[in-house]
Amino acid sequence: MIGEGRLTREFVAHGRVDDCPVIDTHAHFGPYRAIHFPRWRPERVLDSMDRCGVRWLIMSAHAALVDTERGNREMAETVAAHPDRFRGWWVLNPNYPERMQRELDGFESRQQALGHGAGPAAFVGFKLHPNWHETPLTDDRYRPALEYANDRALPILSHTWQGKGMSSYREVAQVAGEFPRIPLLMGHAGYGDWEESAKVARDHENVYLELTAAYSVRGALEIMVEFAGSRKITFGTDHPWFDPHYGIGCILSAYMTDEDRRNILYRNAQRIFDLPLD
Repeated sequence: MIGEGRLTREFVAHGRVDDCPVIDTHAHFGPYRAIHFPRWRPERVLDSMDRCGVRWLIMSAHAALVDTERGNREMAETVAAHPDRFRGWWVLNPNYPERMQRELDGFESRQQALGHGAGPAAFVGFKLHPNWHETPLTDDRYRPALEYANDRALPILSHTWQGKGMSSYREVAQVAGEFPRIPLLMGHAGYGDWEESAKVARDHENVYLELTAAYSVRGALEIMVEFAGSRKITFGTDHPWFDPHYGIGCILSAYMTDEDRRNILYRNAQRIFDLPLD
């Protein structure tokens, strides 16, 4: 086994490491088209989390990609039923700019209804998917959401991928420079553009690399740690698309220290989202 340390040995022996909780910053809720996901229902999700030591799961609803009102409502109901394990991403769709203010108002009212200011909020921030919605991250239709998030230092998870003109490290760098108060998570870590994306995270204090699918590419993790440092990386799985055991195993078998692993698996996310770990 490569990159072996104490965390790796204990994970292999027990399937989890009790003193190394995991925060999954990129997951999804609900069924998806014709794909069979055996573990999308809350009770099955919780079982997966318990088996491998995932303390928190931050999710967006699959339905919200096509119907933000219904999907965000479903996500709010799910978080409300399990407030000690789940948090949500509020999905926004830029293709209907006339609805954007209503969606932002909906986020605000939902937070207030669930105790914002007096207790934990159901949603940690916004989820954007430029490729799905065929709208570049730098498009002006996102501006109301970016200004709202920047004013409140509200985290955003955006899908990112290699290439030009939609959601690459180039668009992230532009948005991060203009809106420096947004903790901006690069979903999939700019998949394919490893070094360039890591340099954007290194050069912008508010940018983080989120590892969904990226962890499975041999050498990608080591490039991110080398150029950005482990304090600029968060763990994510796209659950229920990928099993958390696999993702955690990739972190634990990569060439890095146990301190790096702890940063990636929970410390960075705990700092960004202020989630309790007891």
